[in-house]
Amino acid sequence: MRSAVPLAAAIAGADSVLVLDGGMSNQLEAQGCDLSDALWSAGLLADGARQIEAAHTAYVRAGARVLITASYQATYEGFARRGVSRRETSGLLRRSVELARSAADAGPRAVWVAASVGPYGAMLADGSEYRGRYGLSVRELERFHRPRIETLAEAGPDVLALETVPDADEAEALLRAADRCGLPVWLTYSIDKDTTRAGQPLESAFALAAGNDQVLAVGVNCCDPGDADRAVEIAAGVSGKPVVVYPNSGEDWDAVTRGWRGRATFDPTRVRAWRDAGARIVGGCCRVGPDRIRELAALVDGPTGTDPAADPKGENQ
Repeated sequence: MRSAVPLAAAIAGADSVLVLDGGMSNQLEAQGCDLSDALWSAGLLADGARQIEAAHTAYVRAGARVLITASYQATYEGFARRGVSRRETSGLLRRSVELARSAADAGPRAVWVAASVGPYGAMLADGSEYRGRYGLSVRELERFHRPRIETLAEAGPDVLALETVPDADEAEALLRAADRCGLPVWLTYSIDKDTTRAGQPLESAFALAAGNDQVLAVGVNCCDPGDADRAVEIAAGVSGKPVVVYPNSGEDWDAVTRGWRGRATFDPTRVRAWRDAGARIVGGCCRVGPDRIRELAALVDGPTGTDPAADPKGENQ
């Protein structure tokens, strides 16, 4: 169901927390999809749209109130290598929003759609989104990001998710590229302990969003759950904004073997500390599936559930 309440209003209350979905790729794999392609889940926008919508629907049924589109790795450059024209690519980017919206509208409660804008390194598909420092200037990165941001914005999501950003320089480029798109954005870094993946202190990285009214939330994603704990506090304290947090399962991605290693440490009960520190949108990233999101939703919404879209000021509670 589409909400008439903007996402910023829905998370404005001191106790307002919305549950985000989990990893798109792991759910698609659970549905039997082959994601060995360099385009990853974005490749299914062309020939597996029903699978993407089914993955979104699985998260809505698990209790997610915010869905992230399957456009993380969808870029004009990436599709061009496949012989896909710019016009066709624009259609695929718009389709990513339409698929999430279709699943959201079919749900029993208000669900918002966040259009995913992944980092430059995601297009390279070589693991560099976990390093940053591509050798490009802020201006060059801005030129790369702006066309797809504009196309995604035209498709009408509720927010742009500038996500998995490894480098404060790229964050600056993304904010510049989005500054005239007419939509709110959230900015989330992929981190290693208390720095960005490129090694910048989180304090300076989050400070980029302070005072920027277009940014409705800042935070972290695609990181170790343990690293997220302290990052939520820093994000809230430095930016003065609501925080969005969605870490990985705790397993590590090996870009060489293209596989996961280690053990899962994602614990839904962490949401209590995240909420107390300022988190208002919480969920999971890679390897966090609908079962974990269902547990998270039970902790956030309780047995009867609450709907900040229906009562954003809590006047009926």
